[in-house]
Amino acid sequence: MAVVFMLILVAVGTLAFHFLSPWWWTPIASNWGYIDDTILITFWVTGVVFIAIMLFMAYCVWRYRYKEGKRAAYEPENTKLELWLTGLTTVGVVVMLTPGLFVWNQFVTVPEGAAEFEVVGQQWQWSFRFPGKDGVLGTSDIRKISDENPFGLNPDDPNGKDDVLVEGDELHLPLDQPVKVLLRSIDVLHDFYVPQFRAKMDLVPGQVTYFWFTPIRTGTFDILCFELCGVGHYAMRGKVVVEEESAFKAWLQKQPTFAESLAKAGTGGRDGLKLVLSEGEAVTAQGESAR
Repeated sequence: MAVVFMLILVAVGTLAFHFLSPWWWTPIASNWGYIDDTILITFWVTGVVFIAIMLFMAYCVWRYRYKEGKRAAYEPENTKLELWLTGLTTVGVVVMLTPGLFVWNQFVTVPEGAAEFEVVGQQWQWSFRFPGKDGVLGTSDIRKISDENPFGLNPDDPNGKDDVLVEGDELHLPLDQPVKVLLRSIDVLHDFYVPQFRAKMDLVPGQVTYFWFTPIRTGTFDILCFELCGVGHYAMRGKVVVEEESAFKAWLQKQPTFAESLAKAGTGGRDGLKLVLSEGEAVTAQGESAR
């Protein structure tokens, strides 16, 4: 009978740990409370099934324990039992998955008027890009990445000249404004995740993925890479500061634009790039030569 008591103890201990444990989610800081709700539904369904199985096993061990002179009856099929198990399993799966489908539909449907910014991941740091005064992000190409152009922006695209570049690990966002997050990786698979925002998404090389959220409380939160991306994965961290719009705009104005970064690097954009010929003659990208 020791096995019966052990099975019951596991069931009771599981319930006690769940309801009395001091460890729980961090307080939410975005509009995605729906994600918490879907996880709670999964907890309830799987929890009920787990407790039911443990108690059923305890009952079977006790009910069909060894008794001298008793023999087990071989019953290879039980249609009624199989129908019950199939029906209950179907109901449980539907209850778990259906809410997630509705949440996913909201997750990929960006509200009109949402602002945009880009997250660029690489081993092992984060970079960020905001549209400039024109409100449009310029195009990018991984083949254009260089020391002077770490974002790989197209210097011929006028929409990108005023893009605001943030190469540090600190991101600022305005409070109560929906934002669409464009995600781009320039090397391997990464994942942009802020636990308090709940929402997250992979950065897939060669693709631009996205999600959206609305920050609902001010504060400073950790940015994590939630996808194993190499030996420095543990150190790929950052900070996101949610603040009032006026403070956000003041911070944004202090960040350099793409044009300013090119000028500071001494390239001046495509027109200022210099090519060195084999004879030692330097020419500009427009073909003008100078000795």
